Amino acid sequence: MSFDNLYYYKPSEKKEQIEEGLHYDVVIYGATPAGLTAAVQSSKLGLSVCIAEFGRNIGGMTASGLGATDLGAVEATGGLSLAFYQLVGEHYGEEMKQAFEPHVAKKIFEKWVKDYNIAVYYEQYLDKVEMENGKIKCIKMEDGSSYEGKIFVDASYEGDLLARAGVSYYVGRESNSTYKEIYNGIYFGGPHHKFETWIDPYVIEGNKESGLVEGVVELSPDEIGFNGQGDKSIQAYNFRVCLTQEEENKIPFPKPPQYDADRYLLLLRYIQAGFWDAMNLHTMMPNGKSDLNNYGGFSSDNIGRNYEWPNGSYEKREEIFQDHVTYNLGMLYFLANDSRVPQDIRDEVSSWGLPKDEFIETGHWPHQLYIREARRMISDYVMTDHNCLGYSSVDDSIGLASYQMDSHHCRRVVLDGRCVNEGDVQIPISPYPISYRAIRPKEEECTNLLVPVCLSSSHIAYGSIRMEPVFMILGQSAGVAAYLAIKNELNVQQIPYAELKAALLNEGQVVEWDPSIEYDPIKEMEKTFGKETKKR
Repeated sequence: MSFDNLYYYKPSEKKEQIEEGLHYDVVIYGATPAGLTAAVQSSKLGLSVCIAEFGRNIGGMTASGLGATDLGAVEATGGLSLAFYQLVGEHYGEEMKQAFEPHVAKKIFEKWVKDYNIAVYYEQYLDKVEMENGKIKCIKMEDGSSYEGKIFVDASYEGDLLARAGVSYYVGRESNSTYKEIYNGIYFGGPHHKFETWIDPYVIEGNKESGLVEGVVELSPDEIGFNGQGDKSIQAYNFRVCLTQEEENKIPFPKPPQYDADRYLLLLRYIQAGFWDAMNLHTMMPNGKSDLNNYGGFSSDNIGRNYEWPNGSYEKREEIFQDHVTYNLGMLYFLANDSRVPQDIRDEVSSWGLPKDEFIETGHWPHQLYIREARRMISDYVMTDHNCLGYSSVDDSIGLASYQMDSHHCRRVVLDGRCVNEGDVQIPISPYPISYRAIRPKEEECTNLLVPVCLSSSHIAYGSIRMEPVFMILGQSAGVAAYLAIKNELNVQQIPYAELKAALLNEGQVVEWDPSIEYDPIKEMEKTFGKETKKR
């Protein structure tokens, strides 16, 4: 089994002869679900469209292991986003389905690309953005390829296009005082994903001089901070790993490159203290497969090892990507094989393996790292927890979000001599509208760019918005906006909302929540956290 083809970035060779730039009405950077729905919608409305994709696959996280969809309220989902989950259901002989195998999502996206004649160019590493009179004229890639368009869409998880276009953005957690929020910034005391007992952070327990165990940082009181204070840390990343127990389709967990069993010493101590929950959030998919996500005090989230990703070079991101492969796969290998792990846990974990029929090109491991947040644009309107909690609303809705405010841990620190995770926030909310102003930049910065993924939002509001179904909604709305801007020869900031709303409704988007619908956000959140951490 080889992981030679499992990478984020390999420098591309410059083309010997630079071709003339490609021209399209709409140029999309990133074949994420948002990029795909933007492309489909643009094509449906008669525009020429292409996608320049950084990697070698389309579909982002939806086609890379995130099969247990965090949908929230089904009634808040419309247009192409709803159509996608209906097509998933059709594949499995059901009306609609939110849980699916990665290759099924990939096939649906590939059919969209074919049916709507969407040109997709792979391994396109953005190098430069040429601006002219406040507009993006052309985007150029490392290999010399270039794309000219009337409207550009940054559908990347990182916001690389918006950053290179000089658009304002933020990375990290704003303080509560920035937007007068109550759930932003540093957050100690969340009820989930914490160590349920005292776990010593030192290599030799009780001996500070022995140094810290891998993955823990010891900070001064000023650096530790206080609840509500802003900082530059971000939600932990991981891989959403597709697993199977079907013997004929199962590959035992291989030892990853640079494997170091000591990275899991905290996990071992937690297990030895009587707690075993690292694989609790293990949602079953069709055909005996599952979607493994982070759960508990120590699990698949590689806390604190991603801070340099948002603004990092491609080379730095490749280092972080490989570190996450090693960490996530290494945890599974450790639990299945390390003699210090109790036999019953080794047997349980060994009953699972990587499916032979998924991710064949990348050693059966997901190709997309889960970038839970990176850059976030700062536009004329910033989505905040006021929107999520229903304290504020907008009059230019382009779609609804309905998942809880959800931030994974951002730091793992020493606090009063023990190991503490910090940053997890889970707050139930009801469906709420997302402003069109949040997906387009300030007019003085760029007049032909739309940003459906790294939109204008605070850290904590983004924790609710950042779900793949919502990205599909916002991508489709960006496609409609692109059409109206081109048709009427307008800057994206000048589109009349009445016309945009009518066009969105015509395409099946849901832009207002029907208050007569019964929806219990607390029960919805309990679907995720229904499994409790218990002593062994």
